Amino acid sequence: MLQQIKQMGSFLVMGFLMTQIPICIFGQAHKKTPNILFAIADDQSYPHASVYGQKLYKTPVFDSIAQAGVLFKNAFAAAPQCSPSRAALLSGRQIWELEEAGTHASLFPKKFPVFTDAIESVGYFIGYTGKPWDPGNFKDAGWVRNPVGPEYNKRQWTSTPTKGISKTDYVANFKDFLQDKPSDKPFFFWFGSQEPHRVYEQGSGKASGLNINEVIVPPFLPNNNVVRNDLLDYALEIQWFDQQLGKMLAILKERGELENTIVIITADNGMPFPYAKANLQEFGTHVPLTMAGPSIKKSRQQIETLVGLIDLAPTILEIAEAPALQGIAGTSLLPLLKGSISDKKLSAAKQYVFTGRERHSHARPDNLGYPARSIRTAEYLLIENFKTDRWPLGDPAPAKKTEVLGKGDMKPILEGYEDIDDSPTKSYMVQNKALIASLFQMSFEKRNAYELYNIKKDPYCMDDISGNADVSIVLDKLKQALHAKLKEQSDPRMTGNGDVFDSYPRFGLMRPFDGFKERAKYNPAYKQ
Repeated sequence: MLQQIKQMGSFLVMGFLMTQIPICIFGQAHKKTPNILFAIADDQSYPHASVYGQKLYKTPVFDSIAQAGVLFKNAFAAAPQCSPSRAALLSGRQIWELEEAGTHASLFPKKFPVFTDAIESVGYFIGYTGKPWDPGNFKDAGWVRNPVGPEYNKRQWTSTPTKGISKTDYVANFKDFLQDKPSDKPFFFWFGSQEPHRVYEQGSGKASGLNINEVIVPPFLPNNNVVRNDLLDYALEIQWFDQQLGKMLAILKERGELENTIVIITADNGMPFPYAKANLQEFGTHVPLTMAGPSIKKSRQQIETLVGLIDLAPTILEIAEAPALQGIAGTSLLPLLKGSISDKKLSAAKQYVFTGRERHSHARPDNLGYPARSIRTAEYLLIENFKTDRWPLGDPAPAKKTEVLGKGDMKPILEGYEDIDDSPTKSYMVQNKALIASLFQMSFEKRNAYELYNIKKDPYCMDDISGNADVSIVLDKLKQALHAKLKEQSDPRMTGNGDVFDSYPRFGLMRPFDGFKERAKYNPAYKQ
């Protein structure tokens, strides 16, 4: 097993040398309808790809797509949690427009159309491997299949380089999909990597040969060997994702299909560390994004425009020449990709991007969430927290250990703060909160109604300046813009019935917190 881990780095380099994508094969005029290969990582923050300048993250395939097409520097998931983010991406809507699908591990109402169905209706052969829209329950909402499309997950590894890596053989499943595809149809394939979602095999990153001296620890985390090694394990799983994608591109190249395939690579939300995933701060929603292919006329372009992943649905629909989804929040990026509008001009038009969160896991009594919304400009990030009496990452563990024992389908409450994945980093921070008081407070303790960060000066969101008099005009302007957009989109948090989000059922495992804890049931106290 250790030898497998050590070989991952060399395999990745060999795979890149075999599959490196010549820039000249993209951007050419093609009469054929383009294929679309969509690759989405699970829990990867910007800027964690080597093309963004961090050497630890070995992502030659991601980098080659960026060199062949466009690299986005300001792309944002709609939510810092996987299933709401994926529902928003598929539908082109904000999470507050999606009812149950705006919360984690709930339902996906069938009344919200998705781009995958739309492109299938115009002749695309569609499918997915790995993680689609998930976690959640689509069947009870009226879907006969996952909203992403037909599943290709039969092929499994007998062993993997580390215990944390999924046993789903993504590449073999992609081959099955291509085998099933009619020769006269273009395809859309969703490669939903399970990586770098936790749990990681501790020490796997170091064992693979990753260099701990290349680790850049975000300053909102303690800078010690516990965290650095945790980041090495995270980086190893990002490599695995990149390697599997490279093998898929090699298959397309062998089949003569690569030159007619648009490749899109991104992530559903940020890294599974405190103050990142499940937070509206920068490392929770700011994600990598790159794309290249026959509809993209330029190469080596770095795009500064603020974009949301909700913009991908209308973009893909326009590429596929499929009917537009009506009433959506996202806007097509195809004019930018074709070069018919400049990055500078589009930046002037797209001055804001909006994100939000509701309930993540079962982390509080009564299965309550942590509602928040944000508006991001090129310079500032404003976050509004609607329930400041709640702990942002979930309640601390109860003092009496007899209260934390789970039974049946109940998960025990271990360290508390259950909205963030258990990890060596989290454990260190919870167990040593007195030693790292300021970092612990920033990540785990209760927050003000408004938080304002100057992203240009403070990209890690370390200094909340919402109380500074010299930014009061900026704060008021952003509040007005945020509220105007939320009201325009009929956000229940703006229309007086926001507590409906706390009524929605959770289909994931529950915890023995006080109050309502019925799995797959609506909370009657909040149902409207």
